[in-house]
Amino acid sequence: MIYSSELIKGTLKTIVLKLLKTNKRMYGYEITQMVKSLTMDKIQITEGALYPTLHALESEGLVITETEYIGKRVRKYYSLSSDGAKRTEEKVNELADFMNTIKFLLDLEPKTN
Repeated sequence: MIYSSELIKGTLKTIVLKLLKTNKRMYGYEITQMVKSLTMDKIQITEGALYPTLHALESEGLVITETEYIGKRVRKYYSLSSDGAKRTEEKVNELADFMNTIKFLLDLEPKTN
């Protein structure tokens, strides 16, 4: 089962921030392939979803970029800014709490608090 883009859309910034925190520096295609691999193809991020997210993170000051020439090709690498590193933990915790709330709301798990 591949998850719908609707479900992925609200979590994409957090996914990207966490991957960049773990891997330090990545380029777009590498991000899409790592997500696909880590989720056993359940989450497939399109370029049309990824690049606007990366640009938004960059404009928010959470991600910095650097370009590198690989032969005749230019590759743009993304990494966390110092603010991005701080916000990643907040975003991950927020998403984890949200998922727990959804589990409770859908009666998939008893409330523990």
